[in-house]
Amino acid sequence: MPKDTITPPTAEALAQDVLAHLQTTLAKRQSSATDHDWRVALSLAIRDRVVTPWLDSLQRTSETGGKEVYYLSLEFLIGRLIEDVTINLGLEDVAREAMAQLGQDYTALAAQEPDAALGNGGLGRLAACFMDSLSTLGIPAHGYGIRYEHGLFEQHFQKGVQVETAEAWLAEQHVWEFERPEVAYRIGFGGHVDYDAEGRATWHPAQEVIAQAYDTPTVGWQAKWVNTLRLWSAKPVVHFDLAAFNRGDYIGASASEALARTLSRVLYPDDTTEQGRELRLKQEYFFVAASLRDLVRRHLKEGRALSTLPDYAAIQLNDTHPALAGPELIRLLVDEHGMEFETAVKTARACLGYTNHTLLPEALERWSEGLMKHVLPRHYAIICLLNMASLDETGTAILDHGEVRMGELAFVMAHKVNGVSALHTELVKETLFADLHKAYPDRIVNQTNGVTPRRWLHSANPALSALITETIGEGWVADLERLRELEPHIGTAAFDARFADAKRANKAKLSDWLRQVHGASVDPDAMFDIQIKRIHEYKRQLLNILETVALWNDIRDNPNGDWTPRVKIFGGKAAPGYVMAKSIIRLINDVGATINADPVTRDLLQVVYPENYNVSMAERLIPACDLSEQISTAGKEASGTGNMKLSLNGALTIGTLDGANVEIREHVGAENFFLFGLTAEEVRQRRTKPGHARSAIEASPRLKRVLGQIANGLFTGGEARYGDILGMLWDSDYFLVTADFDSYYATQREIDAAYRDQSDWTRKAALQTARMGWFSSDRTISGYAGNIWNAASLL
Repeated sequence: MPKDTITPPTAEALAQDVLAHLQTTLAKRQSSATDHDWRVALSLAIRDRVVTPWLDSLQRTSETGGKEVYYLSLEFLIGRLIEDVTINLGLEDVAREAMAQLGQDYTALAAQEPDAALGNGGLGRLAACFMDSLSTLGIPAHGYGIRYEHGLFEQHFQKGVQVETAEAWLAEQHVWEFERPEVAYRIGFGGHVDYDAEGRATWHPAQEVIAQAYDTPTVGWQAKWVNTLRLWSAKPVVHFDLAAFNRGDYIGASASEALARTLSRVLYPDDTTEQGRELRLKQEYFFVAASLRDLVRRHLKEGRALSTLPDYAAIQLNDTHPALAGPELIRLLVDEHGMEFETAVKTARACLGYTNHTLLPEALERWSEGLMKHVLPRHYAIICLLNMASLDETGTAILDHGEVRMGELAFVMAHKVNGVSALHTELVKETLFADLHKAYPDRIVNQTNGVTPRRWLHSANPALSALITETIGEGWVADLERLRELEPHIGTAAFDARFADAKRANKAKLSDWLRQVHGASVDPDAMFDIQIKRIHEYKRQLLNILETVALWNDIRDNPNGDWTPRVKIFGGKAAPGYVMAKSIIRLINDVGATINADPVTRDLLQVVYPENYNVSMAERLIPACDLSEQISTAGKEASGTGNMKLSLNGALTIGTLDGANVEIREHVGAENFFLFGLTAEEVRQRRTKPGHARSAIEASPRLKRVLGQIANGLFTGGEARYGDILGMLWDSDYFLVTADFDSYYATQREIDAAYRDQSDWTRKAALQTARMGWFSSDRTISGYAGNIWNAASLL
């Protein structure tokens, strides 16, 4: 059984372990070791201390027969692990001292670890937070995903334009993983299906690859429990066709290897081409099929009947990407294990849960029936049967206008469907799946997202973490709602001063980093106004930059006014094929170049957009943030987790009543939240009014002036560059940037005034931290365990 606590080694003992790995694993002497060598040796020495509690956790799960959670996600944005694992083991101070004894800087070495590029944004980071909480709570779990060779692209700016290059996080050894060559499964694509006289199907794939497992231990707080993140890498069935090579067919000789490497090479290949869509569908099936075969194998290895699978396996689909789990599990049960079809459907449904993450119909994946039939002919046949059953029972089609609707497929194959914030869940019921909700009124439940306090406060913000611990003790890291105990101290001169000092120190660190790495010189005493998230029209980075131009105009018109200095910081990537999002990025950079060069305003307003936003950058930005921009069109953001991280670290929010903003505002207090904009219902009504965008622009001289400046090329050297953005804003503006502009601008000026009263601002900021305890992913996972998975802790 896992121990209650890990006895930490002495610094001297850890230093000796580092030296041992340096010599025996890396074959290096101290005199010739590089920074890379020292970091790898340290990581391996720390990893050694994970193995025993990891094996103990696996043994405990097997011995007790506890129900396991299998979390299927196309993304796991785990970021750097060295500090994460060290803190959860309670070894940070020991590691720092050990490396100092060896003449090395622990912090500098840790900062050199590549970010694991296994995700894009909130979806993947949520999955990583959930894995942390599952381990912290002692709930047996496997995370399942793809071990992308390159992952999401690296973002660079060339003259303000986003340029994507291959991300190379696996260019060096990933020291935290364990290769499992013995855990491998054949995964097929294409081909045809034969049926015998009794209707039993046999699928004959035309192509096959091997899915091989790579395991990364996921350590919970104080290492009381360790779960497994199992990622699949595609390998060729035949590595090299020597006969083809000898015939002169050099490309054909490596065709099998090329297919395999392509499958696990890149996260989210551009799907604007038919080849891209086929690759993405194959990726989704590849990891789903491998994961289900793995969990079925483990179930049978324990000597259990497949009819009992729902008693031992809770399979959670993180968005629609793993929606093929329903048809694939049915196929395994029916075709490979002889279960009756209807029984297989019921068995699969009892195992499966589906988390919906979007209210955008276009974001719910759809695949053409032709592509599905071509890539997965057996699964297409199963989907046709499920479609007929759904039409009979609910009137809802899974197959519609020649497309397979993956949201509807995931819904009908899940016993529970959850939204990720209170508002989002109600909108899922009312709009997205209204007919299915009527047919299954108990199926949709809410589980508001949360974030792990270990990574997003204790580790990322040591200055604030130390103040909290000194004030209320250590227990808050595993019980975040204890942050409420800070409230009696807030408003006292001593506490508020130290809280303000922690924020100022974080801003100074960020300022140094921006200057050293990105060449941006910013004043840490200015308000740091931050919007960090995937670039998308509904998230409305466009609204932010238009208001920035309007503020710039007003400062230029009245340079001696009582202005509050601001640094506007953006961070985020646009999908390679998302033309409008990439145009918005370029506009931000063009506007920033003009404003930052203006001698009249540059001491009062700056725009900074550091390229290649990732987890490590977020860990720098979030502790330094004063104002959190959560300004999506009401009714479009499912939840958000960046809003939670920023508030937890003492940033005040400007936001709409959207996603988890609604619940954050309830918890921190309406008086401590800067609300603006239309509600979700008002958004729906506004869209029905012809010419609403043009009317809003005509009614706002300030906005009309900004759009005119963009149209006249003020920020582009006279070039008319943004006709796409301007045309959209004048003619349609589905995301209601124009309708919310004046409200947003006015609220920003209220924020200027509020920030000038630093004493009151600090008090409000501290209250954000004190009242955000409910937004722990530990609370979220407890909700899933009780309301969806029926899974219990084994601690």
